Amino acid sequence: MSIAVYPGTFDPVTHGHLDILRRAASVFPRVIVATTEEPQKQCLFTLEERLMQLHQAAENLPNVEVQSFAGMLVDFVRSLGASVIVRGLRETTDFEYEFQMALMNKRIAPDVETVFFVTALDYLFLSSSLVTQMACRGGDISAFVPPFVEDAIMRKLGKG
Repeated sequence: MSIAVYPGTFDPVTHGHLDILRRAASVFPRVIVATTEEPQKQCLFTLEERLMQLHQAAENLPNVEVQSFAGMLVDFVRSLGASVIVRGLRETTDFEYEFQMALMNKRIAPDVETVFFVTALDYLFLSSSLVTQMACRGGDISAFVPPFVEDAIMRKLGKG
């Protein structure tokens, strides 16, 4: 079996992300969860803060490593000797975007496969941006993120 890379912004990491990560870790012998700077996104957390959250979230998954990367995802995947990209799908708009990205990655790197995990029903609606919006408006986000992430969000927003 191959090394798999699960990339994302993870700003913040949610239970939906962690569900996909746990499932990928049960299928692949080694999973690298990787985050990067996203110039087109205004992130709540810095890259270093997201890395720390991912380390804490993955601490009970012995075959999962946390890394950051810059540049093209397929170049990062190849640099690790990996051949699989893991992506989660929630609904049809996710599918359209992810399908387009998978085809582009396949064109650039024919040796790299994209594997999709369909989200668990409990997380079908869940997104990092929705969690952040709820927190900004005083909503209860405890069902959507681990407690240490909720605490970090509240501190970042000056509410904790």
